[in-house]
Amino acid sequence: MNNVTHTQLQELVTRLPARKLPAAYAILSKLTDEEESSPSLQVTFLTLPLPERRRLLAKQAENMLTQIHYEETATEREEWQGGDFDDY
Repeated sequence: MNNVTHTQLQELVTRLPARKLPAAYAILSKLTDEEESSPSLQVTFLTLPLPERRRLLAKQAENMLTQIHYEETATEREEWQGGDFDDY
């Protein structure tokens, strides 16, 4: 299915009933917009040089360690998470 040609797509669209054309147009328009839009944050991250990616990941890990959730005891976490399932 990866080798679909413009001709095949055009033939498929010509077989659609007129009432379905707006939906087909919306789908194709959205696909076109996605291709033209800027790359996702994940793609942008992967294009960074390896040392820069490692630096950013280390910084994120450091930030996670300093957040309160990782410093709380199990009892404290249960309190803000809502406790055990059998409490309900």
